[in-house]
Amino acid sequence: MKEASFVAIDLKFNSARPIVIGGATASGKSALALQIARDHGGVVVNADALQVWSCWRVLSARPSAEESAQAPHLLYGHITPGADYSVGHWLREVSQIVEEWRAGDGARPIIVGGTGLYLSALTQGLAQIPPTPAAIRDAGDKLRHEDGHNAMFAQLDAPTAARVDRANPMRVQRAWEVLQATGRGLAAWQDDTPPPLLPLTECDALVIEAQRDWLAQRIDHRFDLMLEGGALEEVRAVQPMWDSSALWAKAIGAPELIDYLQGSCDLAQARSRAQAASRQYAKRQRTWFRSRMSTWHKIMRPDQE
Repeated sequence: MKEASFVAIDLKFNSARPIVIGGATASGKSALALQIARDHGGVVVNADALQVWSCWRVLSARPSAEESAQAPHLLYGHITPGADYSVGHWLREVSQIVEEWRAGDGARPIIVGGTGLYLSALTQGLAQIPPTPAAIRDAGDKLRHEDGHNAMFAQLDAPTAARVDRANPMRVQRAWEVLQATGRGLAAWQDDTPPPLLPLTECDALVIEAQRDWLAQRIDHRFDLMLEGGALEEVRAVQPMWDSSALWAKAIGAPELIDYLQGSCDLAQARSRAQAASRQYAKRQRTWFRSRMSTWHKIMRPDQE
């Protein structure tokens, strides 16, 4: 899928400052990051929670081998399914890259992705919550499967309940686990968040805005290209170890293609459901960016101006 050039953007990139780029899925943020790296120098650093997994090159729209050859790329496809990985793991990896740059030993980071939690942790800080014991996580999984995440939501403390995304089962479970493990609500931990690794005053923070209908058409077309490019083969390769509750299994389109491979639907139905799920994901991303990143520099794609 050919990307529109972002050369029309009136920005003077300061080579002494990192760049952080957010945007909804299929909005073209990776193309912008690559263009900046080529034209102004820097290393492209992944901030997408799905692109870290080694099993998803096509389905997560990771940069191609050709794109990766045009500029250095870090934190893409380096985690094996089944490994423990979280925003805390990611932030520790990014901190090494940022500290190398600060020490003059590394290229300027161009951090790009659509995972709002990663970007907020980077620029606003991450609460230092103790690890959740395996027994509590297992209990949480059981409760969510048997009674639903609303039952977990009902047990949260009031400040956390007012803040957590009730429509996101995994966010609710995470809040429940924190309360069970520490006796303290997630909101209280968040309120004690230490200073961020890369505050907005020390970077150029950009968020790509895309029109809803244009983005929806692009998402649908991109999934068709993913099917042509081997997405089904990627899902078939992980089918023997499939675990719908695992973080790596949250790749948009993977559950729907698993359903097809297991005979629960035909390929046309799986395709349609995956495209709808991706459009819903983009809607949630755009809502997050509007509410959490209102001070970031907004960029409208040149092909929509």
